[in-house]
Amino acid sequence: MARKVSFSALESRSARLRLKIRRRPYSGPSLARGISLMYRRNKTNGTWVLKASNGHGSYWTKGFALADDFEDADAKNVLTFYQAQDQAKKLARGGDGGTDGAPITVDSALKDYKRDLEARGANPYNAESPRVHLTPVLLAKPVALLAATELKKWRDSLIGKLAPATINRVCRCLCAALELARQHDERIANRQAWEVGLANLPDAQEVRNVILSDDKVREFVSTAYALDDRLGLLTDVLAITGARPSQAVRLRVEDLHDHPVRPKLMMPKSAKGGGRNRAKKKAERFSVPITVQLAARLKAAARGRASDAPLLLQSDGAPWGDNPGQSYHRHIDSVVTAIGLDPAEVTMYCLRHSSIVRMLLRNVPIRLVASLHNTSVAMIEKHYSRYITEHSIDNITRVGLLSEPTPAADNVVALAR
Repeated sequence: MARKVSFSALESRSARLRLKIRRRPYSGPSLARGISLMYRRNKTNGTWVLKASNGHGSYWTKGFALADDFEDADAKNVLTFYQAQDQAKKLARGGDGGTDGAPITVDSALKDYKRDLEARGANPYNAESPRVHLTPVLLAKPVALLAATELKKWRDSLIGKLAPATINRVCRCLCAALELARQHDERIANRQAWEVGLANLPDAQEVRNVILSDDKVREFVSTAYALDDRLGLLTDVLAITGARPSQAVRLRVEDLHDHPVRPKLMMPKSAKGGGRNRAKKKAERFSVPITVQLAARLKAAARGRASDAPLLLQSDGAPWGDNPGQSYHRHIDSVVTAIGLDPAEVTMYCLRHSSIVRMLLRNVPIRLVASLHNTSVAMIEKHYSRYITEHSIDNITRVGLLSEPTPAADNVVALAR
């Protein structure tokens, strides 16, 4: 049976009611190493507060139940002093106070989420991106004790440090980890905490579709080649195909079909959109035409390598990996600066945007544009419709405008017959 700790100032209802009402909790007994019980005196029922170590030299606190100051305890929402001790230890360490049933912390939720992503063939970076920005206190806190206010405060602390769309992506990744933890631990009943606290920032969904002219794209690619031949080959593939970098780096040597007139790449699908069959989707390929010149460069780069070897490699011969941007982003910043553009606005992804808009402006059917870029017509219309309106519709519809009648000339003189 768990040992009960005495503490005269908080044990009885009458002792607690003699305390002064205040916002700051009164210190209570130490229940175990790193775990203490505190009490906040209110005008109505007081609140039992758990104080626990975060493992990094600091503590976090969380109110978890009402004290039986003005009503009888129900062993669930209203607790006596000794019931509060048991509940505090269960919340802090799980089960009967031992370590076997320890509640899932945010840190362990992210680790579990990473393993789940890896098992599904998804990108484990989605479990790492929130960790970079989370505080040690939040990482050490049990998911079951998270509150909407503290999650919102953390989300808002990222404003000004990250772009709004990036904040939303990081929050979505964290939400996915917390939701996975909830599904595996019935004690986690505070789903609303992250649904409310990590809600998307408004007006952050506008995509930065930076579109480069064809001349600028060529300059981008040639500058990348001048900096690093292997980086240049990657940018060349992205400029010609409009693929996502994460897709292009998964190309294998056998995916190059070196036809003398109509060469193509069998591009791996991205498997965006979640689902449990991501590995199967990522193994699928679709045909993307490329130029004869790019095919020749790819064939030369792949010479002597096995058919299942990566087609695109870094300058040291290593694969680009699941997150190629981590390896090339500084070099691409240099490339963008060298061609007179702003690295804060222009990224490798602009090659994809430019490819999509180039095809739209050349009247390639939107269904085909979507297929060649492994996306949907709905996404094309959502993010690129203004380019269709500004550039294409004017040329297409102008021929259908009602013509004004030709005005009669006042100075026309009839010729004598």
